[in-house]
Amino acid sequence: MPTPTKGPRLGGSPAHERLMLANLATSLFQHGRIKTTETKARRLRPLAEQLITKAKRGDLASRRRVLTVVRDKDVVYALFDQIAPRYANRNGGYTRIVKTGPRKGDAAPMAIIELVEELQVAEPTANRKATARKAAQQDKVEALAPAEETPAPQPADQDAEAPVSASGDTAAAREDSDLATEEGKA
Repeated sequence: MPTPTKGPRLGGSPAHERLMLANLATSLFQHGRIKTTETKARRLRPLAEQLITKAKRGDLASRRRVLTVVRDKDVVYALFDQIAPRYANRNGGYTRIVKTGPRKGDAAPMAIIELVEELQVAEPTANRKATARKAAQQDKVEALAPAEETPAPQPADQDAEAPVSASGDTAAAREDSDLATEEGKA
């Protein structure tokens, strides 16, 4: 938990500020995004990022540290099992603050703070090129591999007539002539 700053503390004592930030963090992890004032969003961001970093560790001590701030066990479970694994390859910057217009009643500047979604599609350019190269190499290997010969289908009824080609040969006669030419070559 960040230490309270000197000066105004979001309209209350340091204890009230800690509780307010804990409630905001709980709501953020529960809903994925919340709308609040810009000041509260800026104060919440470091706390939320610290909690996600602790959740990425996943050990018991980290879980207990997070439970001192976020009191809802269901939210802590979701943080450790659903939210933290999304950011396994990310070193920071788990949240985003988007400024919205002023609030209607008192014209306070409002903002939306949300968890940044990890996109599975967006890969670094080097990874895309490497993946394309591997796919091209695999295609070459498959093209060079000898194709397996499949045996000709046998008619279900042995007494049935063999199919006749346009030249009048039966399939059996063609096979016999092919075998004879192969034996002649050998």
